[in-house]
Amino acid sequence: MPIAVEDVIGRVPLFAGRKDLQISPLGGGITNQNYRIDIGDEAFALRIAGANTDLLGIDRENEHLANTYAAELGIAPEVLAFVRPEGYLVTRFLQQARPIPPEELRQPATIRRVVEALHKIHAMPAVPGTFSPFRVVETYAETAARYGVRFPDSFEWLLGHKQQIETAFLKDPFTPRPCHNDLLNGNFLDDGQVRILDWEYAGMGDVFFDLANFAINHDFDDQQDRFLVECYFGQATPARMARLKLMKVMSDFRESMWGLLQIGISQLDFDFRGYADKHFARMRAKIQDPGWSTWLLEVAHGA
Repeated sequence: MPIAVEDVIGRVPLFAGRKDLQISPLGGGITNQNYRIDIGDEAFALRIAGANTDLLGIDRENEHLANTYAAELGIAPEVLAFVRPEGYLVTRFLQQARPIPPEELRQPATIRRVVEALHKIHAMPAVPGTFSPFRVVETYAETAARYGVRFPDSFEWLLGHKQQIETAFLKDPFTPRPCHNDLLNGNFLDDGQVRILDWEYAGMGDVFFDLANFAINHDFDDQQDRFLVECYFGQATPARMARLKLMKVMSDFRESMWGLLQIGISQLDFDFRGYADKHFARMRAKIQDPGWSTWLLEVAHGA
């Protein structure tokens, strides 16, 4: 059963004993329980971790540290409380911030702003956690199988293409950097500068995953992909474009497997099967793109 927010309040020193709290549920999340807490003119966001989120590879200590680093850079909301061992997280609620619609995030000026934020994230101090979409897919698959979740008929075919990508990437090794790894549209806000929420999956990884994850979650076309890579690197070489295209496939594979695993472990009322199927379908389409073989070859040439 979901944890009662009233039971959590007493565990948060910032709120304990207060009689003037106004508590409002926040929508949009499909993993955790999220609330807005108002005290006078101040507003806070309280995140209560969902059940079994450790099976999703989430380390709350790592999340807390990454969120703290990003907040110090002005990218994420300020962290005000972190309650152990439950991992309850309280951040400043950005009352003046607005969501950024996907169509706005596809515009050149906004892409530039997001790239500026990503450069700052990728230059943050190292965090203990690591993130590899290849290992995440494998771990999620193992756990989902233990919970008896039904896999798509094409799963072995998809795994074979995953291996092709990883083999190609080994020819162009990357330097691990702190990455966000979950750049869904709902994690972006604007209050005069781009703010990024939800650092659950942050870890040391490949910056191309952040770029690809951002691009595919906002339906970038080829022109927008190229502009994104040019903004980030200064030049969109064939190898960089190929790595982005292939990492978009891995972003969808990770998201698909996340949905499958949630079918087995989540207590939330959400169509995780439909979520997984949507990403599997998009992944298959990209694997069948005429450019697939060329992308694999281009990656080997290096950035």
